[in-house]
Amino acid sequence: LKSRGLGDVYKRQDYRRLVDMVAWIEKHPASNLYPRQLPVSGLDSKWLERRKGLLADLVDAVRGRSTTEGDFFQRCGLKAPPQLIRLRILDDSLRQRVGGLDDISAPCEQLADLDLPVSNVFIVENLQTGLAFDDLPGSIVIMQLGYGVDVLGRLPWAAKAHCVYWGDLDTHGFAILNRARSYLPELKSVLMDEETLQNHQDLWVEEKDQHSAETLPLLTDPEQAVYQAIKCNAWGQNVRLEQERITWGVAWRTLQQAAG
Repeated sequence: LKSRGLGDVYKRQDYRRLVDMVAWIEKHPASNLYPRQLPVSGLDSKWLERRKGLLADLVDAVRGRSTTEGDFFQRCGLKAPPQLIRLRILDDSLRQRVGGLDDISAPCEQLADLDLPVSNVFIVENLQTGLAFDDLPGSIVIMQLGYGVDVLGRLPWAAKAHCVYWGDLDTHGFAILNRARSYLPELKSVLMDEETLQNHQDLWVEEKDQHSAETLPLLTDPEQAVYQAIKCNAWGQNVRLEQERITWGVAWRTLQQAAG
């Protein structure tokens, strides 16, 4: 621990907890338990979340592994909590197929099995944006995936639909769009253009940490131009426009048009 500079960071109880947890995982390398099920004194979710990378590295070191393949759960033989997708169904005829439910949070595997003849799938970066949607025929909106857009490739009904992405106008918004296109190649973007950005200058904020990539290969030429301009500070220092700040009347008309 001292070699990692942790001697001055962790309290004695943190050190004991780390030792106990690594020791337990070493004795039970494939327990397939959820982390909170481990019989380790003082273990709590917030403490674990901040130390997952460290714990996985320590487990690998104890086992003499020279590589670090897999995520924290795989490396420690633990069960990952199911990834929940939150979506809203924007058409009453579709809602009747799921007992009239409008707002659903469920594991990806369960949503993939739904019999939903969806025409339009909207993917929005932020929760409140999705909550603001009114009804649209044949449409659903998926909210707050962040970089977890990988799940889109596991939803058969999404692959058959017209899919639209709307994210923040910043480097990470474009990076998420780029990642999502590797699963939905025909994915369209809306409200992620220079005109939208320039029309809302009074609502710009600063993006704290920009995405590191110089280029994002799956962006269209206009999207790439905006990404590059933001990266190069062409319009100001680390310009960012959060999607919730866009005038809702303008945004909703654009979304309706995107739905055809």
